[in-house]
Order: sequence, then structure tokens, then C-alpha cells
Amino acid sequence: MLALLVAILSSSAFAREILPFDDGWQFHQGDAAGAENESFDGSGWQTVAVPHDWSIAGKFDKSAPTTGSGGWLPSGVAWYRKEFPFGEKDKRVWIEFDGVMANAEVWINGHSLGKRPNGYVSFRHDLTPHLKAKNVLVVKADTTPQPASRWYTGAGIYRHVRMVVADPVHVAPWGVFVSTPQVDTAKATVKIETKVANTSGAETKLTLRSTVLGPDGKELATASSDLVVAEGKDGTGTQQIVVPNPKLWGIDEPRLHRLVTTLTSDGKELDKVTTTFGIRSAEFTTDRGFVLNGKQVKMKGVCLHHDGGAVGAAVPLAVWERRLKKLRELGVNSIRTAHNPPAPEFLDLCDRMGFLVMDEFFDCWTKGKNKQDYHRFFKEWSHTDLRDGVLRDRNHPSVILYSVGNEIHDTPKPDIAIPILKGLVEVCHEADPTRPVTQALFRPNVSKDFTNGLADLLDVIGVNYRDGELLQAWKDKPGRKIFGSEQGHDRSTWFDCRDNPQHAGQFLWVGIDYLGEARSWPVTTFNAGLLDRAGFVQPRGVERQSWWSEKPMVGTFRRVATTEETPADPGYEAVEWKRRQVLFPDWTPANQGAHEENVEVYTNASEVELFLNDKSLGKKPVRKDFALNWKVPFEAGTLKAVAFNDGKEVASNNLRTAGKPAKLLLKSDQSGLSRTWDRMASVEVFVTDANGVVVPTASNKIAFSIEGPGKIVAVDNGSVVSLEPFQASEREAFQGRALVLLRGAEEQGKVVLKARGEGLETGELVFQWKQ
Repeated sequence: MLALLVAILSSSAFAREILPFDDGWQFHQGDAAGAENESFDGSGWQTVAVPHDWSIAGKFDKSAPTTGSGGWLPSGVAWYRKEFPFGEKDKRVWIEFDGVMANAEVWINGHSLGKRPNGYVSFRHDLTPHLKAKNVLVVKADTTPQPASRWYTGAGIYRHVRMVVADPVHVAPWGVFVSTPQVDTAKATVKIETKVANTSGAETKLTLRSTVLGPDGKELATASSDLVVAEGKDGTGTQQIVVPNPKLWGIDEPRLHRLVTTLTSDGKELDKVTTTFGIRSAEFTTDRGFVLNGKQVKMKGVCLHHDGGAVGAAVPLAVWERRLKKLRELGVNSIRTAHNPPAPEFLDLCDRMGFLVMDEFFDCWTKGKNKQDYHRFFKEWSHTDLRDGVLRDRNHPSVILYSVGNEIHDTPKPDIAIPILKGLVEVCHEADPTRPVTQALFRPNVSKDFTNGLADLLDVIGVNYRDGELLQAWKDKPGRKIFGSEQGHDRSTWFDCRDNPQHAGQFLWVGIDYLGEARSWPVTTFNAGLLDRAGFVQPRGVERQSWWSEKPMVGTFRRVATTEETPADPGYEAVEWKRRQVLFPDWTPANQGAHEENVEVYTNASEVELFLNDKSLGKKPVRKDFALNWKVPFEAGTLKAVAFNDGKEVASNNLRTAGKPAKLLLKSDQSGLSRTWDRMASVEVFVTDANGVVVPTASNKIAFSIEGPGKIVAVDNGSVVSLEPFQASEREAFQGRALVLLRGAEEQGKVVLKARGEGLETGELVFQWKQ
């Protein structure tokens, strides 16, 4: 890596180079006096690669300053240092950070480049004036002030870093803006605005060339124009390209185009930038809700925090891909990034997978929700953070909506809140006039947001949990555009959304269980997801699938009444005992004697027939979106639900009574491993009986080992009360299952993962090395 970097930075034969800057950082957890200085000796520090979340490697501690809000995990100061050479004299060089948690300060060769308190925003620093033959880049991240968040944030340089080397005359960072103001099936108009920076010391005459490439990579159309940029100034060129018969980006067919921007002067290529975008029309309407490419689309959304469970805040893209695939199978088509801008590669993934995104920026304004949260910096930094976020994200076709706040506590004082909101909306509109702005309103009738003018500053009105108030606000004032920015899992709320065409959609709290927002020890995780923290589908996810999925499905559960004092079945960790009703996706009750079970079935088909050991228990028609129930005398064996449409079988689901734990079964979403940080294999591990039936009450300790060039990155089981470390080689099973995350090493070769447990047959899985 170092030799390659030296070669690249010593060459003048390129227009622009984007160099990964993730490897080879020296890391120290704790304060280190003088570590920002060039002469500081950090040779004894740990060598790490970023993205790196040091907090997730720590121990859960009941006395942690982060409290349950931060998942009881550690906080504090951390330092990163990286040495690198530089041999090119006539280039502009900047360093880009996708996110540093938090209160970051950056130095180059002892010179402070600045601070950034917000841990979620992407930012950059110009290194050019300070570069020498040998250089030291230093980053300090500080999460000491606590509690600072209502959920787990992570700590350190937890997202990617890159160095950009460009000509003094170059496309400005985030300087390309692509929009599609006119779209139909016959043709699309692609509008391109390109901001060019001139730091060359002389006026420069340029040719700006923009080329659109189709989803197949072939050139579709090109526009060229002349541009003169004065010394030390920025210049902007605006172009339009007509694309005939465009391949549109959509949920089912997320087809992506690329724009290649080239700057030349006197026949010399100065810069080249590639921007991915989608050709699509997207609008919110007052009568049809959200309309994509001319068709009404109901947003079936979930809110997601940024942690990836066992990997903390430093989430490899493969972890998100596995999770989003499972959410899509449940019928989810939209994501709300609660309550902060996500990593840029997360939006890239949403572009490729066809998810709609509500891109959110703030959880508070001037009135905080924790003593040390962002409200301390809001007045100074909010416009800068928001503008940078919009500029970064405005070319993603998945992004359809910007949110400037979640349940903001300033709103009861409209004299404070209204001027703030006006300013935030203006920042969004200035940076991106093509996308609407919203806010997740908090108790709007109490704050009088619908009558004092605040709500109508928003292009689209979002309300948390109060759909009745939202629908009434739509009736009260013609022209309002509405959606549910945050909702619970109850059926009636979905009906409010589904049965009102003006209601653009809803976002459930929450799509996936997340670390933090835990009210009592030893709970570490907020449990309300369609998926648990380890990515396994929960019963409420299957219920939602029966309402949202267009693919025929059926799911079967035992509904068990519980008391406040004891869980329904031994071996299950019932966190929400007070709900008194718990769903279990198995036919293995603790009591296997004579008794009656309440069997509950979810389906999107028209009728279901239930069988016990091949004996029919009768067919029942489905009342739209309601579950079916049977009272079934328990008998060990197989419980089978068969779903029908028009008399034809379209789906089935079997539950089998499990015996004693006998062996370990391993399944993975990948067949190969790579050392690439974002590529990772997720292995689901199941404790089964001798017949391969998962034993739902199994809690065996499972030990994992690797043969070959691979590494166990983390382990998990989804339990919200487990205090076991994530960075380990063993884990107790929870509900008969666990999760292992693997990555390949530098060398090529076969990798074998083995899982062992006392009294259990060893399970193993083989991976091949991939480039």
C-alpha cells in the first residue's frame, strides 16, 4: 500500500486520484498529551484500519457514563495517527472523512485544520499548504461528554477516509448536481450543474464535457460548453441533455446511470469525475400521496439507526445488504435514517436495491434531549452541517425527502422554532431545489403547529404517531401533503395509511432492533424491530409481511399468555412481559402434556387450512389484514399452514416439534470471503435436534474456530439482555440460534468455519477466497 501511494503521489500523469486512506492508522484509546505534534512518538500504539468503532469492543458497564441510552458501552478520548509520503508539487490535496464520532479535531504536521462536533456529518480538510515529503495526519475524537445521545453512537473514525489529489483547476467537492426535471417514457431531460474551483493562480478557460452513460455502460448523450473561471474563484456551468427512451429508476427496477464530467484546457485533461444518478420523477401530492414515475406508491417504511449490532457503528456494507434484503422480503420499500445522515455507501446501496429514503439530519435544535447532545452546537453548526449533508446526498435517486428534525422540543415556542425552521428549509432549497423538506412533528396539536404556521413551512408534513391529527390537518387546509414519519406496529395505524390515498406512507419504529435507548440494566438494546439485532426476522416482521408483501406468504405462531412475573416458556428471555401475550414461531411448548395451544396465522392469501400431523383442522377465510386463530389440542409432530388463492395453494409453513439439542447447523449468505472491509460473510448458526429441527429453547455455549486465511470479526445472538462481548470466538445461543461475521485475510485459500458445543455434533461451513 505504501509503495503504491508513493508511486501515485510522485506521478503527474493523472487528472484526479481518489486514494483509500483506511489502512495503517496508529490508535490510542485515552488521552495522550502532545499527540497532535509531528514529533510525537506513537510507535507503541495499536495499528488499526478504519472504519473503526473502539467502543463496541468494550465491556457493558452498569455505571458507564453513556447510560442505557448509549447501551452501557464506553466513551472517552481516542487518537489516530497516520504517516504518509507526498512527492507531487502542483496538485490540490484534501482529506475526506465520512464520519468521526465525535467532536473531531484534525492536524497535519502539527497544524490544526479545524474541529467538527457533529459525529455523523462528512467533512474534508485541505492539506495542500502543509504537505512535505513526509507527513503525519492526526485525528482526535472525543465522546467524553455524556450522556450525549438517546441511542448508541459508537466512537472513533467509524466511517471511511480517503485522500483526493486533483489539479488546481478541478470540479469542486460535491460540485456536480444532476436532476431530471422532465421525465416520461419517451424522453428525459437531464439537468447538470457543475461547480469548478480554480486555485491555479490564473484565469482559466475550460471546456466542460458531460457524458451520460446508460445502465449498460454505453454512452447515451453528451454536452460540451465553454467556461471561464477567474483566479481564486469558483465558476458554475449549467447544461441539459435529452435522453430518449430512458431506463427509469424505480423500486422494482432500480436502474442507474452514470455521468462522466471532464474538464479540459488547451487540449489537456485537468479533471474527471463520475457521478451515479437515476432518471426518475418523484413528487408528493395532496390527493395521491407519493407518486414515482407517474404511479402512486405507498411508502412502506421503517426507521433505522446507524449501528449494525455486533459491529457497532462501523458497519460493513455486507451487513446492511443482508439486513435490507430481509426487510425487502417483508415488503419494506422505504427507509428513514433516524435521526442523522447515514454513511454515503448506505445510500449507494439503497440506490442499487431500490429503496426510497427519507434523509434525516437532526434529533434536536436548541433544546436538548440529553445534557451533552447536539443542542450545544446547533446555533453555530446546524446550517453548515445541513448544507454539507444535502450537497453530499442530492444525487442519490433513492433520496426523496429531507428531514430537518425529529420530535423537536423547540416547537412549543413558535417565536423560537419558526425562524429556525425557515432557515433550515432555505438551506435545503438552496442546495437542492428539487427535493421537498419535512420534519417529524411532535404532538403538533399541543404545540399548535397546524395553526401557528410552523407545519406549513414544510413542503411535506410528517407527524409521529398521531395519524388522526395528521388526517384532520389535511382536511382542515386544502393542498397539504402528508405522511406518517414515525409509527407503531398496530394494525389500525396501517389502516389509516392504507385506506387514505392522500396519506403518502408510514415509517415504523423500528425496522431493526438497535443498541441503546435501554431504560434498565441489563437491557442493552431497544427491541421493537421487524428484525432483531442479529438480523433474524421477529414475529412482528411476519405480521407486517402479511400486510405489505405482494409475494404470497403464510406464517404460523403459538400465541401464549404470560404473567408479569414469569416468561411464557423457560429458556426465552421475555423482555416485554407486561404485554402478556407473546408469539412463538415453533411447535415446541415447554408443556408437552395435554393442553390447548392458541395458533395464530398471518397471510396475505384469501384462505388458510391448518393441519396437525396431516389431519386437517379446517379452512378459514381471511378477513383482510387480520390474523386467523385456531384452538389446537397439543400433539407433538408437525403443524402445517397452507395458504390458498382462488382454491390454489400459494404458500405453506411448517412447525415441527423439536427434540433435544443434538447438532449445529450453519448457513451463510456468502460462498466466498475477501479481505475487503465492506465484504463480509454473515453465518447463521442453529442448534437443532437429530432431525434438523431448531430447538427454540436451546442456549448452548457455542465456540467458533477458523481454519485458513480468515478472521472472526464478531459474534451475536440477538438477545437484548446478553452482556457477552461481541468481539469474541464464542457465544451462547438465544432461541436456538447465533450469528458469526467473517472476513477473509490477505492470503488466498480455503477457509473453514467450525462451530462446536458440548454434547453437539460439530457444524462447519467452507468458504473460497474471492478477490
